[in-house]
Amino acid sequence: MGNRRQGRILAFQALYCWDAAGPPAEQLLSFGWLDGEAGVCVPARAREFAELLIAGTIDNIESIDRHIREQLHHWDFGRLARVDLAILRVGVYALLYQPDIPASVTIDEAIDIAREYGAEESYRFVNGVLDGVRKGQSA
Repeated sequence: MGNRRQGRILAFQALYCWDAAGPPAEQLLSFGWLDGEAGVCVPARAREFAELLIAGTIDNIESIDRHIREQLHHWDFGRLARVDLAILRVGVYALLYQPDIPASVTIDEAIDIAREYGAEESYRFVNGVLDGVRKGQSA
């Protein structure tokens, strides 16, 4: 698994924790929430990329959530599964604030993470929301 993929997964997991339990960003960025051995196995570049995603997402959460809400037709933001929301937040952050990463890469990575960690149809939902955000950016 590549460093960026690992970083995206760490960021999604950290943001899930943040949404569920509300620890301060500093605690998330220390990765103390990782299972003992897992933290040791994460390459430095993956951690650095995860730190960028976590901090950037939290710093821009209002804008990110607004972009997600704009894509929710006939669905309440509060009813989103936390796993899906965490994946979407990382993806939207990348689409909005990391122009050096192609949108197709961001969306494909989010879909893959949703397939692995989300519910059976999460990947379709994540794809639709992120594609809508991407199209909104190019309009």
